[in-house]
Amino acid sequence: MPDEKWAESPVRLTTPLSEEAVLGLRSGQAVLISGVIYTARDAAHKRMVETLEAGGELPFGVSGQVIYYVGPTPAPPGRVIGAAGPTTAGRMDRYTPPLLARGLKGMIGKGARSAEVREALKKHKAVYFGGIGGAGALLSKRIHSAELVAYEDLGTEAIRRLEVEEFPAIVVNDCHGGDAYEEAVLQWRRLDGVGDDEA
Repeated sequence: MPDEKWAESPVRLTTPLSEEAVLGLRSGQAVLISGVIYTARDAAHKRMVETLEAGGELPFGVSGQVIYYVGPTPAPPGRVIGAAGPTTAGRMDRYTPPLLARGLKGMIGKGARSAEVREALKKHKAVYFGGIGGAGALLSKRIHSAELVAYEDLGTEAIRRLEVEEFPAIVVNDCHGGDAYEEAVLQWRRLDGVGDDEA
């Protein structure tokens, strides 16, 4: 039988995330996020980390915040944003630990994270959420406003402040060392009767 947490009702979260909220999350849980989240991809992350290394200030306060790894398409008529599906999180791995050290509490993307990022999540009590790939148009309907914050020259990869309501995601890496991807592989191996030595 599948692990019970995969069948639980979604956990409703409101940003900014408190440490208490993050500590209560477990890998594999479904969540619905409401409040403000920020967009940033690799080009914006590179600039932010270079700014920190030069002793400068970030374009927004990251403490308690969630960054969504997305480069939305232009907004069609009557909408605040275009398709907004997650991009591969691994592109941000080398830039993530310094932001976690500054108080970043959550990230939304797709794909696995490096061992260094997973250790930083435990150290700084933060969480990585998996977004729903291939559903950018549907996800955009959970976004009620989008405001340019910084790096306008990056176009779609500029940093934006989004207001979201019940934005769906899955806890992939919690702050306790849990990894939903690894756990799912082990779970289905057991269900299929496949031993580790046969995989």
